[in-house]
Amino acid sequence: MSESSFSTELIPRQVLFGNPAKTLPRISPDGQKIAYLAPVDNVLNIWVGGPEAQDARVVTRDRDRGIRMFFWAGDNQHILYLQDAGGNENWRLYAVDLESDDIRDLTPFDEVQVRIVERNRRFPNELLIAMNQEDPKFHDVYHLDIKAGKLTQVAKNPGHFAGWLPDADMTIRAAMSATPDGGFELWTRLDGQSDWSSRLKWDSEDSLSSEAVSFSRDGRSLYLKDSRQVNTGRLVKLELGSGNLEVVAEDPHYDVGSVMMHPETYEIQMVAFERERTDWVVMDPSIQGDIDRIQKIHAGDFSIIGRDHADQRWIIAYVQDDGPVKFYVYDRRTQQEKFLFDNKPDLKRYTLAGMEPVTITSRDGLTLHAYITFPPGQERRRMPLVLNVHGGPWTRDTWGYDSEAQWFANRGYVCLQVNYRGSTGYGKDFINASTREWGGRMQDDLTDAVQWAIEEGIADPKRVAIYGGSYGGYAALAGATLTPDLFRCAVDIVGPSNLISMIQSIPPYWAPFLAIEHKRVGHPEKDADFLKSRSPLFHVDQIKIPILIAHGANDPRVKQAESEQIVEAMRKKGIAYEYLLFPDEGHGFAKPENRIKFYAAAEKFLARHLGGRFEPV
Repeated sequence: MSESSFSTELIPRQVLFGNPAKTLPRISPDGQKIAYLAPVDNVLNIWVGGPEAQDARVVTRDRDRGIRMFFWAGDNQHILYLQDAGGNENWRLYAVDLESDDIRDLTPFDEVQVRIVERNRRFPNELLIAMNQEDPKFHDVYHLDIKAGKLTQVAKNPGHFAGWLPDADMTIRAAMSATPDGGFELWTRLDGQSDWSSRLKWDSEDSLSSEAVSFSRDGRSLYLKDSRQVNTGRLVKLELGSGNLEVVAEDPHYDVGSVMMHPETYEIQMVAFERERTDWVVMDPSIQGDIDRIQKIHAGDFSIIGRDHADQRWIIAYVQDDGPVKFYVYDRRTQQEKFLFDNKPDLKRYTLAGMEPVTITSRDGLTLHAYITFPPGQERRRMPLVLNVHGGPWTRDTWGYDSEAQWFANRGYVCLQVNYRGSTGYGKDFINASTREWGGRMQDDLTDAVQWAIEEGIADPKRVAIYGGSYGGYAALAGATLTPDLFRCAVDIVGPSNLISMIQSIPPYWAPFLAIEHKRVGHPEKDADFLKSRSPLFHVDQIKIPILIAHGANDPRVKQAESEQIVEAMRKKGIAYEYLLFPDEGHGFAKPENRIKFYAAAEKFLARHLGGRFEPV
């Protein structure tokens, strides 16, 4: 495929995969300042400006991985952010004092992971965090006085809690634990000193479509996502005293997704269902006019990503499939908006592709929802295709701007993204169809999607690649070993090659979820032969195609050994491979220079085997 056959300009890798110009605006509690992320010497740092983000100044000094998670404290004076080292996911919590410009490490503990449990507008100088400081397997809850930097343990993990839920007074009164059968158990207590009692259980069939969401304002009820007795996860309100259950929102085909609550009353205001696109259902009539107005401001799928304490100024993000994310400030008093910025304005200089929802029927009759992205201006016949498999696997692809989908389309490939069985949002029957199906029917769904594209005349059967990260990386290796004649090449990013060693080497703080892993994937001792049959490492002899493998040396989820062992096996067999190891990365590539290096190698690899174009290094 020659460059002259393209009617669109090559989009530089730097535009697609480099740092955003500005992103993730966060409004201060008083509504008078906006903080956002923007690079300094190619490293993302926090900037703070006026009410429309004007006259901003940088307030952090990260020179390595860049900051990705941050938020305002309720006092308008501090901004807090999380940072790990080299991708090891041992997050530390830092505070920036905007008056003095001092930056403090609030959790200066080695080999300890911080999780944010609660921020509460009624307690502006306080925070609840969880840390596995006493036992690497389990997180306890600590109260943090932000100004003083004082930590006080307020909830001790009894040795099986996997998550915590505070009430409106910042008292830990609910917790979730994994059960031996792969389900979850909800525990509650009357106050911060009472004994815990079991409230309800979700068995393994309901565990991935059910969870605790929030207490009500008065602390007498809990909002839950709950799929018991039904297929999809409904939003329900459980009255703790009587046990009465009230259905708040439901859909017969889709699980409840995001839930927007009033920050003061804790009443449900909107509920999202991820259908082909994000659909919001308004529950609170007082915001209906605002939502009607917001939907008219810009095309795309919107989300409300920030609100000031007066609830008058909202930050709105608009996601579109063929352009950058747009951020606005919306004033509820005037119902007027102020444009803030695009996250990647350089994208507007290029022709981007639309993302089209499609449905595919699996060989055993399941409906698979997928998205397909075509190269702009090209005839949609017998084109090279990249099957881009999402990670998780218990997550899903959604509609919107996807840098990899745009990259593939711009380089001349159809990008097909399939929500295979096990993907979330489509009800528990669809999730549970994936139990013990890694490398089985989950892989069949991917194969069926490729066959669909071939039968539709879209894909050239001799030019199909499989590509993915994490579970998607596993699927790429499985495609190369279990269906060796279907693909021309494969790209695996941080994917496991041996399901036995993957399960045996999970990070210690995943211990509460081991029962779920054993139930849904397999037990490394009891099911060793079965897991070997589904592990690419034990089928290296069947590989007929070249493979590109990339890994982060500090990956705590899928250890470097998962790539090393299959690379060594291929080397011994004389099988063609390329291997990229990034010594300063973890489960994915956070640093832009590493992303650019990987994508440069990957697009040259794909061009060599599928015939698309690539940007010279």
